[in-house]
Amino acid sequence: MNLSNIRNFSIIAHIDHGKSTLADRMLEVTGTIEARKMRDQVLDNMELERERGITIKMQPVRMIYNPNGTIDQANSGPGQKSNVKSQKLSNSEPFVLNLIDTPGHIDFSYEVSRALHAVEGSILLVDSTQGVQAQTLTTLSMARENGLTIIPVVSKIDSPLARPDDVALELAELLDVDPDTVIRVSGRTGEGVRELLDAVIERIPPPTPEDAPNGSMRALVFDFKYSEHRGVIVYVRMMAGSVARNTPLLFSASKESFICIETGIFKPAEMPTDSLSAGEIGYIVTGIKRPGIASVGDTITTAKNPLPALPGYMIPRPVVWASIYPESQDDFPELKLALGKLKLSDASFSFEEETSGALGRGFRCGFLGMLHLEIITERLRREFSLDLVVTMPSITYRVVYRASGKGGERREETIYSPHLFPDDGLLEEIYEPWASVILILPNSYMTALMPLLFEHEAEIGETKSFGDNRSEIMLEMPLREMMRNFFDELKSVSSGFASISYEIGEYRKADVVRLDILVAEEPVAAFTRVVSRRRAEEEAEAAVEKLYEILPRQQVQIKLQAKAFGRIISSKTLSGFRKDVTQHMYGGDITRKMKLREKQKKGKKKMQARANVNIPHEVFLKMMKNSKD
Repeated sequence: MNLSNIRNFSIIAHIDHGKSTLADRMLEVTGTIEARKMRDQVLDNMELERERGITIKMQPVRMIYNPNGTIDQANSGPGQKSNVKSQKLSNSEPFVLNLIDTPGHIDFSYEVSRALHAVEGSILLVDSTQGVQAQTLTTLSMARENGLTIIPVVSKIDSPLARPDDVALELAELLDVDPDTVIRVSGRTGEGVRELLDAVIERIPPPTPEDAPNGSMRALVFDFKYSEHRGVIVYVRMMAGSVARNTPLLFSASKESFICIETGIFKPAEMPTDSLSAGEIGYIVTGIKRPGIASVGDTITTAKNPLPALPGYMIPRPVVWASIYPESQDDFPELKLALGKLKLSDASFSFEEETSGALGRGFRCGFLGMLHLEIITERLRREFSLDLVVTMPSITYRVVYRASGKGGERREETIYSPHLFPDDGLLEEIYEPWASVILILPNSYMTALMPLLFEHEAEIGETKSFGDNRSEIMLEMPLREMMRNFFDELKSVSSGFASISYEIGEYRKADVVRLDILVAEEPVAAFTRVVSRRRAEEEAEAAVEKLYEILPRQQVQIKLQAKAFGRIISSKTLSGFRKDVTQHMYGGDITRKMKLREKQKKGKKKMQARANVNIPHEVFLKMMKNSKD
C-alpha cells in the first residue's frame, strides 16, 4: 500500500459536541456503510453508549475516500460537492482514512492519549452553540504533546442557537491560526463534511514508517476487546515492519508470547486481511483467554527479533474504590465470572475478593473515576443480569501511625476502604490525593460559584477571561470533595453552563476522620465513610436522619448512631412494633391484663438482647446515594 495515501486521525471533543454524529456522516460520504445499514452513532456499539449519547469504548474505522467525488452518490449523504483546490488531491488513487473515535470523558484520558499516539493528526471539534469547553483544553493539550496536526472544526452550524463566526474566532485565537482555516460542519445535515475530509488529506501528513531490521515489527496497542471464541483481540497501529498470520509475537510489558491467529482492518466491522504493514491501523487476534495480559499502551513485537517497547506506557491506577456485592449470595460465583470477563476487555479496573459481615462475600474494585464505576456496574447489571449492592465510593489515603512505645518507629500504610481506616487516636498524619481543576462558565454565575468552591475546600488559582463573557478558573481541591456531589452541584449553580476538566495531582495532608454508622450498637461497614473533620457532625446527623427514614421498623427498638472522634456524635432511636396483648380480653380482673403485659415486657427484653437487625438491600442502595436524594 502507498503510504503517501494513508491518513491516520482522530476526533477529539468535549462530551456531547457531536463527535459520533460527525463520524456517521463521514461514513456516509465515503460510502463505508450502505445507507440501508446506517443508524445513529454507528461506531458506538454498546447500548449504554447510544442511550447516554457518549462514547465509552473507542472504535477505529477505515474509510476509502476519493476527493474527486467518484464514489457511490447514493451513500454520499446530502450531496455536498467536493471543493478541491489543492494539487495534492489530483491523485486518481483513492485515499485510506483511518479514524479512531475516542471517548471524551476525563476518566479515560490515558486511553485517549495512547490513541492520539497512534495517529498523525486530530480534528478538534467545538460545538457552535457552546464554544470551547474545559475538556476541549485538556484533550488539545494531549494532542499537542504528541505533536499532532490540529484541524479546528465548528460543529452544529445548522442549530438555531449556533454562533459559528464567534466560536470560529474563539477557536482560532486558542490555536493561533487564521479564522478562515476553521472548518464549519453539521453532523446532522452533512454540510461541510466533504470539505473536512479534503482538509484531512491536505493538512495531516502521511505516516512515516520506522526501521524494522531482520524482519522484525513493532505495533502500539491502543485498545482491545475479548471474544469468547478467539480470545483477546488487540487494536494496533503498526509502527514498523509487517505482521501476518502464524507470526510468533510478544507483549513487551507482560512478556507474554503468542501466535498471531488473524490480522485485519475495521470497516467498521472486523475484516480479515493477509497482513498489516507499517502505517496501518488494524487488529490482531491473539487467542489469549487470560486477564491481565493485554493492556492499553503496550507494545507488540516479534518474539524472535524483538524491538524496544514504545515510550509512554504506564499501568492505569485506580483513583476511586468501591465494593460490589451480589444481592443474593447465590450469585457470588456469577459475579466473580462476570468481573473476570470484563477484566479481559478492560484492564484499567481491578478487583479482589473481600467479606463483609452485613453483605457477605463480594469484591473490592478500583476504577479510573466515578463515570468508570457507573459504567462497570451498569454493564454488570445489563450484560450479566446481576442484582448488585454497591458501597459508598472512596479514594486512597496514606496514613502515618504514631510511634508506639519508647524508641518506636512511625509506620505508613495505604488505605483503600473506609471501614479499614484507623481510629483517630492512632494516627499522626493523613495524606489524600488532590486534583487540578479547570472550570469554564459564564461570568454571570461567578457569584453563585464562590460559596460552592468554599464549601468543597477548593483553592482558587488563576482566573482569566475566555471570550464571549466567559471565564476560565484554575483551582485545586481534594479529590474527596470532587466525589461529594461536586459535579451535580456545579451544574445546578451554573444552570448547566459550566464545564469541568481535572487531573489527579499530588498527595497533601488531610484533616479527615472516619465516620461509623452503628445499627443496634453494631457498626455497618458498608455505611462507613471518611469525612472532613469540620463537616463530621453535619455528615453524621444527615446519615442518621436518612437511615431513620428508610430503615423498616423491627419488632424491637433500634438505636441508630454515628460515631467519630472516639465518641457518639449523633443518635436516634427507631421505635419497634407494638402489639396490644390484651385486646382480646373484655372485662374481668385487671390483674389478668397486668400479668400478660408483664410477660410481654420480659419477652421484649429477651428479644432485645438477642435481636439481629435485618437491613434490606434497598436500604444499602438508598444510603449509597447522595444524602439529599
